[in-house]
Amino acid sequence: MPILPPSLDDRRFDDLVEDLIARIPAHTPEWTNPRLGDPGRTLIELFAWLGDALLYRANLIPERQRLVFLKLLGMGLKPAQPARTVVSLGFTQPTELGAHTLAPHGSVKAALPFETLAEITVLPLSGEAYIKRRLNPQERADRADVLQGLARIHGIAGTPQGYETTPVFAEGRAVPGGLDVFGQSADRALWVALLAPVAPRPVDQPDVNGAVKLAMGSGGASGLPALLSVGVVPALTMPAPFEDVATPAPVPVLWELTTQGASGFATDYLTLGVQPGTDSSGGLARAGSLRLQLPGQRDIWAPPNDVGINPLAGVGDAPPRLDDPDRAARVVAWLRLRPKPGESVDSLKLAWLGINAAEVDQRTTVAARVLGVSTGAGSQSFSLPFGSVDPSSLGVQVEEPGQGYRAWTAVDDLAAVSADAGVAREARVFQLDAEAGTLLFGDGVRGRVPEREMRVRLASGRFGGGRAGNLPPGSMGELRATRIDGRAAPAITVQQPLAAEGGEDAETLALAERRIPAMLRHRDRAVTEEDYRRLSEEAPGIDVGRIEVLPRFKPADRRFNVPGVVSVMGLPAAPLQPAPNPRPDRPFIERLHAHLAARVPLATELYVIGCDYVPLGIAVAVRLRDGFARDKVLLEVREALRRLLWPLAPGGLDRKGWPLGRAVRSRELEVEVSRVDGVDELRGITLFQRNGDAWQALPSIASDGAQILALLAWQLPELLAVVAVEGDAPPKDLSALPNPFAEDNAVAVPVVPEVC
Repeated sequence: MPILPPSLDDRRFDDLVEDLIARIPAHTPEWTNPRLGDPGRTLIELFAWLGDALLYRANLIPERQRLVFLKLLGMGLKPAQPARTVVSLGFTQPTELGAHTLAPHGSVKAALPFETLAEITVLPLSGEAYIKRRLNPQERADRADVLQGLARIHGIAGTPQGYETTPVFAEGRAVPGGLDVFGQSADRALWVALLAPVAPRPVDQPDVNGAVKLAMGSGGASGLPALLSVGVVPALTMPAPFEDVATPAPVPVLWELTTQGASGFATDYLTLGVQPGTDSSGGLARAGSLRLQLPGQRDIWAPPNDVGINPLAGVGDAPPRLDDPDRAARVVAWLRLRPKPGESVDSLKLAWLGINAAEVDQRTTVAARVLGVSTGAGSQSFSLPFGSVDPSSLGVQVEEPGQGYRAWTAVDDLAAVSADAGVAREARVFQLDAEAGTLLFGDGVRGRVPEREMRVRLASGRFGGGRAGNLPPGSMGELRATRIDGRAAPAITVQQPLAAEGGEDAETLALAERRIPAMLRHRDRAVTEEDYRRLSEEAPGIDVGRIEVLPRFKPADRRFNVPGVVSVMGLPAAPLQPAPNPRPDRPFIERLHAHLAARVPLATELYVIGCDYVPLGIAVAVRLRDGFARDKVLLEVREALRRLLWPLAPGGLDRKGWPLGRAVRSRELEVEVSRVDGVDELRGITLFQRNGDAWQALPSIASDGAQILALLAWQLPELLAVVAVEGDAPPKDLSALPNPFAEDNAVAVPVVPEVC
């Protein structure tokens, strides 16, 4: 929304007149007819006019001045950020056997409009991923006879090393925790079976496979080999508290496709190159997609899967053998992902991998729309169709006499177009407010003025964003797109294995006003501790719950007083809940670090870290007041302790989260428990610390049994277990309380089913 100054008092002349007339019966009840033209009514209108003038002047200050500061500082509101995810595409009709290259910005049907970001070639294929899972010792022993029989069938000398063809990401579903496709496989490789659609009749399957190979090798109407789009989502593990999280490095891997070897059944491999400029995953370092260059039709081949025909099926370096003959008959080729030779890549954890993949975000493209006609005056403003525009996608054109539409360029500030007055006067530029969706043109001195009666047109722009776009998996239905030749693409279904993430609402006016003092102090530069804290809270694409600044603290050494070092501890926002405490994931730390790194002084060594939590357990015994429900009071005791030790608001002593490095004292916990309604008397409290996998009571530091969990300056407590009981003494351990009604000699009695 544009910055509009609010009214401190929105009453106007008519409102004041009605208010004064309504007060007449209370002050002069004998005045019963305040009609128009009455001398008293004239006086009322006079004072209402004077009051309206005063309110007009009052509304100019002070809020108006704050908003003027926003404009003078160039502090426009921050636009909404779109949610993004990776999806897999497929033809709705299995009879579609051609390759179709789709233009960007195809529309995805969902609760909110999503669009594809880049060009994609949809092939008549589906992909199923497999690994050769190595057998464990017990499985090898149980299947020794089977392995010996397979050795005779395949002609293998000695003891064969068995594996099991194991599907991963079955039915296109993601594995949120990730799967180590290299570490858990016998050959350190991930295999993707490229399957043709199911033929109407089994005898027609070879013809369908041939048509699919033709589409792969010719690329449809282009006549060139197609590009296979592959979507990859690596499983990003939670970083250690003080791990140095930098920009993830590309993973050195090879993409290979099966082709026929020298003999009839031998399998060879062609290395597939990644099309330049299409790898948004950064070399499998982040969620994204890439496009692989396929070979010609003659080089696309898959070995026969029948052992009776091909004795080398599934043996050695060959693709895994499939036990389902119907599925095996549809395989047109195998795509293999493996480490590059000579590179020590032992592990690759993926949450999902699929083909015909496309990246989508929650935005809508608007093109070829006239915004208005120039009046010839300076500093004209035009409104875009929507707010929250993507500046990188915006194209604006202005009509010029005898030349048609010409493109104009967006600049950050019209006043800083050029130091040369002649260049600044003729510059075809405009200033964009991305959140409000408005364009401001020059005044003839700072930027050229559009000619009178000339039209201003939006050539293209993408609009949208917000938290509402963070949709769960499976929320998207179908894709409507056009091919690169302008014709409509066939019906395409969308498979969404992962949630859309990263959507953020546009900044409100109240939040922008709160940034004014910080902006005046740090000018978008991190110098003081408060600067780091404020800038961290403004980081886009993440929901910050707490920021702590540790100056001169080097995390790797756990050491303070290191010159030039600043460590920022960030925690994501989370509601009050039982353990575990909120921890930042790798994307959170990377985005926060990238936002701060561009704003710190040149000589500063910046670290963005998570929190080092110290496990804590609590056992407490209380005596209850009469008339209070036992279970409810004990639950409130546990919640009071969780709330006090919670690292985010409303936790802590000051409701801002437990202070960093502050020791946990049993006496402070006793006070918190005593405040719970229904607690008549606190009978005891015991603090426990983790010793390996067991809990150990903390030693008492005073004769009255007080305990303290000491914390270092970079640590916070994490309440992992709390046991509250009604009694005279707290439990001596944190194990589950036994059921008093259970008997030691109880046994299960078998139930005999009734037979009809």
